[in-house]
Amino acid sequence: MVLEKRIVALDIGTKRIGVAVSDGLGLGAVPLKLIIRKNDKSALVEIKKICNEYRTDTILIGVPYNMDGSLGFQAKNCLDFIKPLENDYIILKQDERLSSQCAEDILKAKGKKYTKNKGMVDVTAACVILQDYLDSI
Repeated sequence: MVLEKRIVALDIGTKRIGVAVSDGLGLGAVPLKLIIRKNDKSALVEIKKICNEYRTDTILIGVPYNMDGSLGFQAKNCLDFIKPLENDYIILKQDERLSSQCAEDILKAKGKKYTKNKGMVDVTAACVILQDYLDSI
């Protein structure tokens, strides 16, 4: 059986980056880890390590468009953050409006206490973004 190429998904925030990866068949999203965004250089190095570990050249980023579809501060921040990787990786963009709310709803339904652990929300949001993408292709 030939496995599909994995996709690494990022929920990029100003303080934290949630990371998820697609399963070997490209059907589901798996939570991976949280990267603390102390500085962009070290965060980008960590993302490269993850891509190398999972042997992928494809990164999916969630872009938090405004509700009217325009780019706000956080969307521009995400796009600027990922620019240094554009020459080495295929960068896919997914509309991630309301993904954090969806992640909170998922965690609440599972009985997880996430209010004091925002990183759990970020990693779950990365899964939501990736699963939405996988479901759309």
